[in-house]
Amino acid sequence: MASAMTDKERHILMTGFGGQGVIMAGDILGTAATIYDGKFATMTQAYGPEARGGACSAQIIIGNREVLFPYIEEPDVLICMSQEGYAKNIGNLGEGGILIFETDLVQIKDATSGVTTYNIPATRFAEELGNKMMANIVMLGFLAAVSDLVSVDALRKAVLTAVPAPTRENNSRAFERGREYGKTALKSRAKQGRLARD
Repeated sequence: MASAMTDKERHILMTGFGGQGVIMAGDILGTAATIYDGKFATMTQAYGPEARGGACSAQIIIGNREVLFPYIEEPDVLICMSQEGYAKNIGNLGEGGILIFETDLVQIKDATSGVTTYNIPATRFAEELGNKMMANIVMLGFLAAVSDLVSVDALRKAVLTAVPAPTRENNSRAFERGREYGKTALKSRAKQGRLARD
């Protein structure tokens, strides 16, 4: 897991295609940071030519001070829910960054040096829970487990206030499914690290 947050801003770029809830996820992350964690944050969004199916992205900046410039050139965290988003942005992820990608929708050809990489079948998990539209919430749960961008409690609260009341229970399950998968990924990585040192 990344080190505790200092005064340094954290830059997060979420990419995918219209209909995956990428923009909503970015908004939820920003809400978690500002409303529930008491930090500063900005969120900007970009859509392709079509609302559904076209490329889209959300840029979120989180800091302990006012964010003066809301655009990201080199993300600290890159979340890819589409192959196009990965191909377009992977070259901008700096050394020491975190790459999270959708297992079933993104193929990684070459390992990125100096980058911590995770993957999760978020869409598949969401489908198993009854609605693939919750893949973004699964991804947020995973992000809560493998990063320290915001507290888990803040992100959970932001999710539950953002979704319609009748869907809160299902979205809560989606969030926890992603978080549990993330905790397992961290344990596996720690075990591999211990084995490598032995």
